[in-house]
Amino acid sequence: MTNNMTDNMTDKLPISVFIIAQNEADRIPLTIRSVRDWVDEVIVIDSGSQDDTIKVSESLGASASYNEWKGYGPQKVYGETLCRNDWILNLDADEEITPELEREIRDLFTGEPPCTAYRLHILPLHSFQDKGHKWTATQKPVRLYRKSKAGFKDSTVHDSVVVHEGATDSLKGMVNHRSFRSLAHHVDKVNSYSSDQAVDLHRRGRNPTRIELIVVPVFAFFKQYILRREFVNGIDGVIISYMYAFQRFIRLAKTREQFHVAKRQGDGE
Repeated sequence: MTNNMTDNMTDKLPISVFIIAQNEADRIPLTIRSVRDWVDEVIVIDSGSQDDTIKVSESLGASASYNEWKGYGPQKVYGETLCRNDWILNLDADEEITPELEREIRDLFTGEPPCTAYRLHILPLHSFQDKGHKWTATQKPVRLYRKSKAGFKDSTVHDSVVVHEGATDSLKGMVNHRSFRSLAHHVDKVNSYSSDQAVDLHRRGRNPTRIELIVVPVFAFFKQYILRREFVNGIDGVIISYMYAFQRFIRLAKTREQFHVAKRQGDGE
């Protein structure tokens, strides 16, 4: 009995894992180590890293190759073409399969999985958190699927799997997602994203009102802290909720700034 159980835990499943990455040498080891011992292959698609992402990935047993960045969807569609197995598990370079989810996937493959695709709970974790709470896992994208019956859309912005045939189910285990290396990294990303968003909103004529500037960050905090249940994380949840509120506020503030700059330039003419 013991030998059989050991064999079951060491046999690799007919799953190809692919990971898109750029400058993730510091984070991708956790991702690769969470799957390499129980899946058939791990593939890293690099879009032009300036660090040792490819070298580190290969040293951990993954195959790595370069592909020019054309957007999230196209990069993931390309990743699918490299996978030799019909079953695919897609992970980002800042994610990690938990032991509980690994066991659940192993159990799923004791026979032929009954569904075409499976949604996985994404559990957000910040650098100052030792662990997360399952109540804050509000995103459940399809990440485990058969490429003969499902696949990523080629949208440059939204990377989501479309199921063409068969049923979709959800697994209970978690994918840990560490999207920010630190609070400073979080602020830097918010600063970059919000600037791009402000330009787009200005281009579309979306000028925030004074009421929006007052109300939106307040509601954003409420949404994150209450509706997304960050209250279960104590003071960490308060910090996360304030960061989300800041993210929503600075986007509006920068958009307002865009309109004021354009108005001054118009008056100067």
